[in-house]
Amino acid sequence: MTSTEDPRTDTLLTGLVGFTEVLRTAGVPVTNDRIAAFLEAVDTLDVTDREQVYWAGRLTLCADPDDIVRYDLAFPAWFEPPEGRRATNRDERPPAPPKLAALVPGREGSGEDDADDEGPQIKAAATGTEILRSRDLGELTPAEREHLRRLMTLLKPEPPTRASRRRRRHRHGEADPERTLRTALRNQGEIFSIKRRDTSRRPRKVVLLIDVSGSMEPYADALMRFAHVFVRRAPRTVEAFTLGTRLTRITRELRQRDPERALGAAGKAIPDWSGGTRLGEVLQAFVDRWGRRGAARRAVVVVFSDGWERGGTELLGTQVEQLSRLAHRLVWVNPHAGKDGYAPVQGGIVAALPHLDDLLAGHSLDTLERLLEVVRNA
Repeated sequence: MTSTEDPRTDTLLTGLVGFTEVLRTAGVPVTNDRIAAFLEAVDTLDVTDREQVYWAGRLTLCADPDDIVRYDLAFPAWFEPPEGRRATNRDERPPAPPKLAALVPGREGSGEDDADDEGPQIKAAATGTEILRSRDLGELTPAEREHLRRLMTLLKPEPPTRASRRRRRHRHGEADPERTLRTALRNQGEIFSIKRRDTSRRPRKVVLLIDVSGSMEPYADALMRFAHVFVRRAPRTVEAFTLGTRLTRITRELRQRDPERALGAAGKAIPDWSGGTRLGEVLQAFVDRWGRRGAARRAVVVVFSDGWERGGTELLGTQVEQLSRLAHRLVWVNPHAGKDGYAPVQGGIVAALPHLDDLLAGHSLDTLERLLEVVRNA
């Protein structure tokens, strides 16, 4: 690999460098130093051994546990296993990602040998992933839920921004008289150019309110993982709360890097998981304790709920109206809104609908990505 005179060496080098570009696209911060270390490690190993190449890349290109998850998804998709590869000891094999082909309808539980179908399974991975993205989150099998957790880590939320009162130097925009005058004084009073300034951008606050009542239990785990990704992306500007019989702030718990530890800590902090729901009373508690004190002012507020209300809907409608006045944009995400034949007839939805800016579906990964676009463009 140290010489580029052999065409086969050039092809191999191009393939390895191309793999690093795939990792960058997947979100792994691959630097030039790591690429050089990866190529040097592969040069000292048996490049025909897929297991050695796997560990060479994992030890040189990954910097934290989040990178390993993305690496395990990208590696089998890039390196097609050669036909007739030599068998290796199962104890020495690296931890393989879940079989993506099992996500394709009709393949799961077929009883076929995994080793014999390794090649076709990798080729069917894209189809299985596309099917999973549109599947209802409340109807997934355990294998699909495990794969969905990996896909959640690949989401890249972009918090919205707002105009700041501060001005910054810019080529275009309004004239900056102070900088223009100071520059002229240094040039003996001659004005050679007009300095300009423009408004800067600051991140806008985002508030996530997640209904964890019994009717939302099939979607609660996926929505909590979605909130964890969002909080980890912008820990200073994103707040997360759960709605049930009481209001619970879980922002601190979701700031942990590991999603399993974060969700475990959040689960311990939530006393009313899979219980009843009093949306009107809980939203009133949020508006009084957090909303008016700054958490919801000029923020993008997202409510994840199906709208079932045990109490009266008048209080819910009043609190949603007050919340819409405080917030810059109020978005309601109902997992049932994306199903055929859905109509907003639940009492809570009927009371809240006149005060909402958006009513979106949140039953699949595709609809959650659509939500990310709405929040980003807010």
